[in-house]
Amino acid sequence: MQLRHIRYLLAVAEHGNFTRAAEALHVSQPTLSQQIIQLEETLGVPLLDRSGRTVRVTDAGSVYIEHARRALRELAAARRAIHDVQDLQRGELRLATTPTFTAYLVGPLVTAFHVKYPGIVIRLKEMSLDTIAAAVAADEVDLGIAFHVSPPVDHIECETVLVERLSVVVGRGHRFAALGEAVTPQMLSVERLGVLSPDFATRAHVDEYLRSQAISPSIAIEANTISALLEVVRRSHVVTILPEAIGEQHPDLCNIAISPAPNPRTAALLSRRDAYQSAAALAFAQLSRTVCG
Repeated sequence: MQLRHIRYLLAVAEHGNFTRAAEALHVSQPTLSQQIIQLEETLGVPLLDRSGRTVRVTDAGSVYIEHARRALRELAAARRAIHDVQDLQRGELRLATTPTFTAYLVGPLVTAFHVKYPGIVIRLKEMSLDTIAAAVAADEVDLGIAFHVSPPVDHIECETVLVERLSVVVGRGHRFAALGEAVTPQMLSVERLGVLSPDFATRAHVDEYLRSQAISPSIAIEANTISALLEVVRRSHVVTILPEAIGEQHPDLCNIAISPAPNPRTAALLSRRDAYQSAAALAFAQLSRTVCG
């Protein structure tokens, strides 16, 4: 049995069709079919049901595929371990983060890491919180930066790196900028509010806070990027609520405390429990503790 037998089987299972699987693998259909037959003969059981218009995985095939995928992940980790250079002169770091943290946390961390380890290639992806946890568990990324996962997810370690607090953010021309005191929810109720789209975890946090204060905001704009929202706030009298660290990075914006304050959130570094961690991943984790600690 060879690794290509397993990859061929996974392709057929994914596509449900020998022709499409062969096209994806860039092999001929007869070659693909023969390889699958060889695998079935080696194992002594049929792995695919070819009786219908769509190729289906048998019960035995389903069990085998589950273990085969796990084995391929471990082999991929083994290859990274072999090529891992402990002096960090070369290698790669697969990092996932939520969009909120890209705006103020990931940039400084990645910059500091690149200055210290210029030979390491960082493959950065923005994902939702749920997607990040799944990607870490499946070993598709080495580390994730996201809000603390609650309840805990199996096989995922969550290490706190920083506590995030929300504040009101306005342009310098807004009356709140010269207020000199905290903004109350009642003051926000008469303002035109800018918010992030519902796919942001920050939006859910803001909505929950406003509901807890019995406030029905007048939403003027809903943006699917933080940069677009900040640009509108900068140029108008629209008010927004964002992590205070974002406002601090923009001199033409003003952070104002909210009273009562929304509950803080915990930013965490996500990693696979009891799994191999490359030297690059360990170094990034250590740098995160130093920069954010």
